[in-house]
Amino acid sequence: MSAATVVNKNNEVARKLQALLINIGAATGLQSILRSNLGPKGTLKMLVSGAGDIKLTKDGAVLLSEMHIQHPTASMIARTATAQDDITGDGTTSTVLIIGELLKEAQRWIGEGVHPRVLSEGFEAARQMALEHLASLRVEIDPSDRDALVQVARATIGTKIHPSMASQMAEVVTDAVHKVRVEGKETDLHMVEIMHMQ
Repeated sequence: MSAATVVNKNNEVARKLQALLINIGAATGLQSILRSNLGPKGTLKMLVSGAGDIKLTKDGAVLLSEMHIQHPTASMIARTATAQDDITGDGTTSTVLIIGELLKEAQRWIGEGVHPRVLSEGFEAARQMALEHLASLRVEIDPSDRDALVQVARATIGTKIHPSMASQMAEVVTDAVHKVRVEGKETDLHMVEIMHMQ
């Protein structure tokens, strides 16, 4: 007895391998859009809204929030990257690039006959090793060491704005956080207000 399948005649039906390749293609397409944004020398992208408003940015979070992504896999990657930005305030573009590279490698290994479950176990083992390695590289910074904090702020801000402005803003941001910091307590980030300039 055969199973009956009801499918919308307007939908596209893809088999297992073809669906996998379509999903990997969506991820690498998103990756290729954001690749040139990475780092302080990243290029600006011009976004034009339906109303004709123009926005110039190289911030991955802004790009992903403004783009109308239709593909489910690309949309899931965009949500993952924006979640990274919501948690840490940075790393959106890097997240998309890492996911794209992992899926490119997965495509190569699946083409050689490796089962996807083995790949996911390998990704999990690699994640554990990466976390252990990052923990070994971690450097504790004294919260009263202003120069070290300015360097951290400059590294983060430098990916968002022009490097000449990043140096000045890094000092301003560091001083602002020091103003609300209470000795011996975690800094309450709710005491820091983000204001958008027009």
